Order: sequence, then C-alpha cells, then structure tokens
Amino acid sequence: MKPYPFTAVVGMPELRLALVLSAISPAIGGVLVRGEKGTAKSTMVRALAGLLPYVDVVDGCRFSCDPAAPDPACPDGPHDGAPGHRRPVRLVELPVGAAEDRVVGSLDLERALSEGVTDYQPGLLAAAHRGLLYVDEVNLLHDHLVDTLLDAAAMGRATVEREGVSVSHAARFVLIGTMNPEEGELRPQLLDRFGLTVEVASSRDPEQRAEVVRRRLAYDADPDSFAAQYLDAEVTLAAEIEGAQRLLPEVKLPDEALRQIAEVCASFEVDGMRADIVTARAAVAHAAWAGRAEVTTEDIRVAARLALPHRRRRNPFDAPGISEEQLDQALQDAQPDPGPEDDGPGPGSPPPSDGEHTDRNGQHSDGNGQHGDRSGQHGEQRAVGSGEAFRARVFRVKGTGEGDRGRRSRAITDSGRTIGVQPASVREGRPHLVATVRAAAPHQKVRGRNGAGLKVAARDVRFARREGREGNLVLFCVDASGSMGARQRMREVKTAVLSLLLDAYQRRDKVGLVTFRGDAAELALPPTISVDAAASRLESLPTGGRTPLAEGLVEAARVLRVEEIRDPRRRPLLVVVTDGRATSGEDAVGRARTAAGLLTGVTSVVMDCESGKMRLGLAAELAGHLGAEHVPLAEVAADALAGAVRARTGKVA
Repeated sequence: MKPYPFTAVVGMPELRLALVLSAISPAIGGVLVRGEKGTAKSTMVRALAGLLPYVDVVDGCRFSCDPAAPDPACPDGPHDGAPGHRRPVRLVELPVGAAEDRVVGSLDLERALSEGVTDYQPGLLAAAHRGLLYVDEVNLLHDHLVDTLLDAAAMGRATVEREGVSVSHAARFVLIGTMNPEEGELRPQLLDRFGLTVEVASSRDPEQRAEVVRRRLAYDADPDSFAAQYLDAEVTLAAEIEGAQRLLPEVKLPDEALRQIAEVCASFEVDGMRADIVTARAAVAHAAWAGRAEVTTEDIRVAARLALPHRRRRNPFDAPGISEEQLDQALQDAQPDPGPEDDGPGPGSPPPSDGEHTDRNGQHSDGNGQHGDRSGQHGEQRAVGSGEAFRARVFRVKGTGEGDRGRRSRAITDSGRTIGVQPASVREGRPHLVATVRAAAPHQKVRGRNGAGLKVAARDVRFARREGREGNLVLFCVDASGSMGARQRMREVKTAVLSLLLDAYQRRDKVGLVTFRGDAAELALPPTISVDAAASRLESLPTGGRTPLAEGLVEAARVLRVEEIRDPRRRPLLVVVTDGRATSGEDAVGRARTAAGLLTGVTSVVMDCESGKMRLGLAAELAGHLGAEHVPLAEVAADALAGAVRARTGKVA
C-alpha cells in the first residue's frame, strides 16, 4: 500500500518547512513536533522518507557505509573497493517500550567468551544511519534512551560497551520526535538538544477540516489511486530537496548575518551556544531551499522562529514561544547603524511596568500574587497566586520497588549499581561476566574442553541484578477550605506544593491533585505525567467553605485504588496538605480518623499548614493516624531542613 503523500497533507506549513530543512541539513539536529493527537504528525513524518534521494551503500554492510567514503571503523569493514548498490532512505521507528540493547545494539557474550570474537548485533541506531529515526511519543521514552539518541545524532556515532568490549559505528540520521504535551513534557536539557520545534494544532476552519476528511476517506478507499494524483507534486518536491542539498555547501554565511543571529539569541536570553549554532545551520538550509547563495535576514527570521521557542523556557511550567515583535526588533538592532548608540533599554527589554503583570496562566496580578476577584457561591474566595518555587525536600516511598525508571525511590532497575545476580530463570538486563564464568566453569570437562578458551552454553549466561531509582505516583490532597484561605496561608501553601511539583517533574514522577472544601472533595487532576497541568490547576485553585477532611481522604484512597489497577508497578506517595481541621458534616473528626484507616500502608506526608500562636496540633495528630511523616509548612524547603539540622546539632548539614 502506498504511503499517504507528503504533498497531500492539508495546512501545517511550519511543520512541512521544518521537516524539509532537517532533510536538507541533518546537522540541524532534527525536529520535535508538539501537538494534540490526530493532527497528522506521524503521517507527515512517514511521508517524508519517500521524498529523499536514494543513497549508495556497500553490499552486505549492516551499517549502510557509503562506498565512496566508508567508515574506517565499521564493524563490518574494511570496505576499500567494495561494490555497492543504491536503495531508498530508511525510516526507522523506535517503539516507546524499546530496551536499550534494541536501540544501541548488543554483544554476543557467549561467542565473546567461548570463541574470543566480538559478535556485535546492530540496533536501531545502525539501521537509521543515513536515514530518518522516528520516535512517536518521545516524551514517554526513558530519559537515558532519549539522551542516547540525541548524543548519537549530535556526534554522528554510536558506541556500545559491554563487559569491557567496545564497538563504535557511524550513526548519522535525522531525528524526528512527536509528542502530545498533555502527556508530559521533555526534560529541559533534552528539549534543548532537538534542533527545531514546531507546535501543531488542528484547524478550526470548517472548510479546511472538511478537506482533510475528504482526502483521508479517498486515500483509505484507494491508496494507490490517491497517491497517483499527487505523484507529480511529490516528484517536484523531491527534486527541489535534492537541489537544495547540492547547493547547501556553497551557501555563504556573512559576518553581518552571524551578528544578527547572535543579537537575536542574546535578546531572547537563551542558555548556552547551541541556539546560535542551530539557528545558523537552519538559516543556511533555508537559504539553500530558497535557491540563494547567501543567508539573508529573512532566512534568519524563519530559522529563529523554529529554533528558539523551546529554548526560552526558564522552568518546566513555562509555555514555549517567542514574540514576533521582539524578534523583528532584535533583527533590526543588529543592522549596521552609523549613528550614535542609544542608551535606552537593550534589545528584548520588557516595557515599563505599571505594577500589574500576568502570571503563567495569563491572569492579571498586582505583583503580590493576588489575582482579580474570582468570587463565587458557597463562600468561595478569590484564587491566590503562588510565589517563586524553591528547592524542596525529597520524600521517598518506603522499601524497594520495581517501577519505571525515575529519580525518587529505591528500585530494582536495568541500570544502577550491581547488587547481585538474577536467578537463572530470569534472562533480562545486562550480562554478569563473573557469574557467567562461574556457571560455565564446572562443565568444562564434560563439554570436552582441551585447550584455551571457555566453552559457554546459553544456559550459563547470568544477568546482573541492579538497584537504581524509580518514579512514583505523587498524589497531592490539598485542603482548600476557608481556614486555609484565611491569613493568606494559601499563597505559602501553593508555593510549597509548586516546589514539590517541580521536584516531581525532575524525578520523573506521575502526579495527581485532589482538593476538598465546602462539603465535598474532587479529583482536580487525574494522575498524569504532565506536571505543568497540575501546576496550572493549582494556580487557579480557589478557597472557601468548611473543611471536609474525611471526604478528601476517601477520594484520595479511591484514586490510589484505581491507579493500583491501572499502573501497579508505580508505587504511590500521598502528600496531604492541611491544617488538620475537620469541620464539615456530622462527627467530622471521627469520620476523618476512619477515612485515614483506608490509607494504611501508603507512604504519606502531612504538610502542616497551621499557623498562629495558639496551635491545636491537629495535622500532627492526622499524621499519626495515617502513619505519615509530619512536616511543618516552613520545613518543606530543603534549605530550611538544613538550617534546622544546623540549629539542633551545631554542625554543618
């Protein structure tokens, strides 16, 4: 069946351009496509491979060496004078659940020990050499695998080291990742490694939406006939891409253009120099695409719009994007100016403030975190903004788990320090050389060994048992009653919870948010890896009414039961944020104690928000019923904990 034609996709000009530029110049570093589901992200990526020129490869080489310039270190080499053939560019798809050995390749330990030969089985990086490597839902891929992909894409080589044996091969490819931001963001350090980023969304124009459906139905009914209608357009576009690739080495990047690129990157205050380099490469590629022999201001403008938005984020909760006005101003400021220098505000300086600004949700604030009136019924008070996030204490789940890799609690994983050997029946992870030799040694006489070397059978191979860290489900159960809103404690509470959310983001946790006020509790955010969604819900959380503590604990227990069925390997950490009061309904205190019994065995933390001179100690009492760690609000910050240790012991923490 013919793939859906690239030129048949309706709309999305920026995504089309970003993919084409990366195909023209793989050194750009690939493309990250962010957008909601059902926006033809995967369709366009898969269609791109059919537009690229064929490549010449050495016959029989598993690493796609070029006969004209073979890799001297190719594991299948040497290839001097070897015959070659021409084939289409490959599109290699990496599944989210792929193991590390599948990605980078692996060594045959049995042959290495018994025959003394390095038998390397190539992985997906080798298959993608001189082609495209596509990762759908790249934000759900383990960080270490994303880092491996980006390292290979940047260095052009992949190296595999197992039990003292090292193999290296060329791995130059265009890396394309797609993701839905609702399912969680990439880590900032990984996000920065992608060359270009494009935001895509489905059109709201009824005519365009109708055309999308019309073309899709026609393709599904007869793929070959549909593709034939766009054959001329596909051939023309493929020829243009090939022509741009030939022109690329001849495009000049004058000093004036470099000055503009530096001015733009400085204006947007991006970190490091990768933004400047990527913008320069993308501008050169765009000039080649336009048929120009020299980079112009327009090339830089286009390149900056694709290379800078995802590099402006100062924290994980900031939305990517750039200001077109600021971009134009920076480009203008970089133009040669013979006149006197202007001592006014520099490029990218914000306009004078009148004391009012907007927070991360676009809500107006007076600078003290106080938002416009959001008063409603049932004694609801206006939402209070949070302050600046701080480095929070680390809370860990008790025991040792086996969940997805993360950075919070102890777990048995496929990385980390070796703590033993897996049972002989468990054949996964990395081989354990010493244990394998020990298992094979007693059988050498029976196997007829009469010389050097060790006769190893498949059943002898043992695998290491390693201890690392896992990500957990961090469920926040937040008291939003009137007692929390009084004395403006909610601002401090939101700041502390926001800091814990930032910590959860960094530790690859899943998060959820339960709130309770008035006479009920609600699941404000179902468990998700999109921590920024939790931050957004928290920011707009209003307060008011009585304190239904029992209802909040019951809802938290319900959510944890459901998640245990959905994701049984991810252990929970419950963070109850309250002053401990229970004032809603009959026997509110007794019902809260009963509800606490539903959470027996769950690792919990009670963040005590009680304030004032006269304290009842209700949050500490709740912590006792939950078997939880009791932490006063002021001690959530890591620095506050260190200060408390110094004060109590007189030692440096």
